[in-house]
Amino acid sequence: MTFKPSHFKADLFKVLSNPVRIQILDTLRLGEQSVGYIAEWLEIEASAVSQQLAVLRSRNLVTSRKQGNYVFYSVRDPALFKVLDAALEVFNNHLVDVRDALEQLE
Repeated sequence: MTFKPSHFKADLFKVLSNPVRIQILDTLRLGEQSVGYIAEWLEIEASAVSQQLAVLRSRNLVTSRKQGNYVFYSVRDPALFKVLDAALEVFNNHLVDVRDALEQLE
């Protein structure tokens, strides 16, 4: 089997296509966090956070560490934040284009 970067990229974008997963990753920018903290911060159920973290963990995007009754998560590769930042930049550029188009209509 040949490793194809395009397949990896497609899988990465598929995993990132869920807004809750992106919010979780943005929360992990602050560093290692517990499921409970992430759930409280995002105002969603801990079980929903755990489900999405399981998807991220299955793709090796996050790591987990158990301490007592708590599980703490962190991002495996901080370069992932560059991908999220690039997506935000594309979004912002799109908004500028839309704004410019609307101004031309006036």
